[in-house]
Amino acid sequence: MPGKLFLLDTNIIIALFAGDARVEKKIADAPGVFIPLIAIGELYYGAELSTQREQNIEKLNEFSRACQLLDCTLDTAKQYALLKSKLKRKGTPIPENDIWIAAIAAQYKLTLVSRDKHFKYIKKIKVVTW
Repeated sequence: MPGKLFLLDTNIIIALFAGDARVEKKIADAPGVFIPLIAIGELYYGAELSTQREQNIEKLNEFSRACQLLDCTLDTAKQYALLKSKLKRKGTPIPENDIWIAAIAAQYKLTLVSRDKHFKYIKKIKVVTW
């Protein structure tokens, strides 16, 4: 498959849900877009705490059915350990879920799409901002 394959971070999915035209166009033009199950979990957590719980959960259910989801495997766990140990040695910790998301990106050699600046500390993955 020609072109870049992308893994979307939670904040990009939120931008998509908010109707961000730039994100919508980038996704439409991408040859392949994947969603980490960790991001889906974060979104369900947000939905559980929202004032429109049922509506947001249904939206997530529909979104999840339409997406190519990537789950963690033994290889993901190995990538996670490698990334987290490097971050610890450098003294640049990042949120735990984001290490798992980065591990999935590293495992599948996907370009991570995020608006979080702390991913710059992980040299093993390519990160772009939409």
